[in-house]
Amino acid sequence: MRWVAGAVAAVLLVGANLAAPVRAVAAPGCAAPTGVYADAAPWPQGLFAPKRLWRLSTGAGQLVAVVGTGVDASNRQLSGRVAGGKAVAGMTGPEQDCDGRGTLAAGMIAARPDAHTTFAGLAPGARLLPVKYTQTTSGGDSEPDPDDLAAAIKAAVAAHASVICVAVPAARGSHALTTALHDAAAADAVVVAPARIGSSDHPAGRSYPTSAPGVLGVAVADRNGTAESTEDGDYLDVAAPGADVVGLAAGTGGALGHKWPATDPAAAAGYAAGAAALLRAYAPTLTAPQVVDRITRTATDAGAASDPRLGAGMIDPAAAVGAPLPAHRTSPSPGPTAIQAAVAAAPAAEPYRNLVVALGLGAPGAALLLLLAVRTALRGRRRGWRPARHT
Repeated sequence: MRWVAGAVAAVLLVGANLAAPVRAVAAPGCAAPTGVYADAAPWPQGLFAPKRLWRLSTGAGQLVAVVGTGVDASNRQLSGRVAGGKAVAGMTGPEQDCDGRGTLAAGMIAARPDAHTTFAGLAPGARLLPVKYTQTTSGGDSEPDPDDLAAAIKAAVAAHASVICVAVPAARGSHALTTALHDAAAADAVVVAPARIGSSDHPAGRSYPTSAPGVLGVAVADRNGTAESTEDGDYLDVAAPGADVVGLAAGTGGALGHKWPATDPAAAAGYAAGAAALLRAYAPTLTAPQVVDRITRTATDAGAASDPRLGAGMIDPAAAVGAPLPAHRTSPSPGPTAIQAAVAAAPAAEPYRNLVVALGLGAPGAALLLLLAVRTALRGRRRGWRPARHT
């Protein structure tokens, strides 16, 4: 009966958490939360099934630097995940993020599960190091300075980050940036950077350090496996979810808050960096180039063969961590419907939690539901039923 007692305690705890108040505020002129996301699991989580992956790795022991506009460490799902912070180029407040892109990337990497939402990060066991080098807002006229970006990468290397996620890349390179990338390679750090999304008025050229050798270049993809980023080139290694996604919002005032639907390269970079953290924790003897190679070679080629904007295809964190490495750089193409099927077939996260929210039952109602479930289970056991065992 120990498993019954544990289940009762767990559901009562969930019910108590559901009754907790939440609030969300933002400073004037800064990014604001959409609200608290409590619907069915976002499509990337249906695709990646991170809860099953966490049996192998949560990214524990890895320090992931988030290089960009800072990270709002007050968001409740980042509690205990942010390990200080650094600021370069005259920036202040690395644990504050008016723009929001750094916080969006950080959530994809390491947001903790929370009873109020079905959203969680890919590697919730990892720690985050915000490195703030720019306050340029998304869609602004000015571009981040590559020398400032170089200083941020050097700061991440000095802090011994095993993964460096560039949430906000630059539009041009520099000698200082090349030197910083050499330092990261010498320190065996995995550098992840996204492609940008351009428009007819402002087409996206090469992003830096995305297009630099040795960097895991990440394209932005939607739920159908279609490229949203407009860059193309052989420097794009893989694609990751970055369109119509749910992510953490900055400006929550110390509570819980999300942004959706969000389409941003920072989200794709965060997911790819989370996959790298999972792999580095699971296989710590792999070098940074081996991590990049494995993530690339296990990607799902869902239409990537005909679209150079997708690299080798959508990342597959479970395959990168636990599957035999394929002989070729990319896996056989199952066609673009593979991603759609995976998303459609994924069950909504925590159905009992969602039912409790929908009915407004709170902790007492949750306990009642559980007791009914326990009674049914006990009757089934007397009839010879045994729970299935995971292998």
